[in-house]
Amino acid sequence: MRETSEELTELQALLDASLSRSTAHLRSIVTERTVTAEQLTQVLTGMCTLALSTVTAKGEPRISAVDGHFLHGRWCFGTARTAAKARHLAARPAASIAHLRGEDLGVFTHGTVEILNPLDGAPAADWPDLLEYFQGFYGADAFDWDTEVVYYRLQPHWMTVYAPDFAKLIA
Repeated sequence: MRETSEELTELQALLDASLSRSTAHLRSIVTERTVTAEQLTQVLTGMCTLALSTVTAKGEPRISAVDGHFLHGRWCFGTARTAAKARHLAARPAASIAHLRGEDLGVFTHGTVEILNPLDGAPAADWPDLLEYFQGFYGADAFDWDTEVVYYRLQPHWMTVYAPDFAKLIA
């Protein structure tokens, strides 16, 4: 868990607001089958496979998988700078992410991506710390971190979690 108490408070507010704005159908499924922000950060550790949804210039949805890391209450993920999803996100930064673990966990997030390590321009203020984390996870020489890969952070405006048995998730 890398989140500060302020980040946990912000994440909990997002989870609560998102659920309150959801349809009655979704609330009937998720209410009483969810977790707190603190519990979520205990579950989302290490690399999590994410389904990332982007949109083409023609408005057609595209979905692909990315390695995701839940850091400071936000999903961070990377891809090759030449990937189609990188072009989609550069032109249309709205994205949706789903992380599923069978019927035990579903984390659904909608938001807007920010580029953490742009080719031109200043990187995100916390990029050095994130880069250290990613290099520790993948290896410092796994990529040309400056030119080969682009990393994103999804700034969420909606997020909900389905987790019917928290004890099972942390067992």
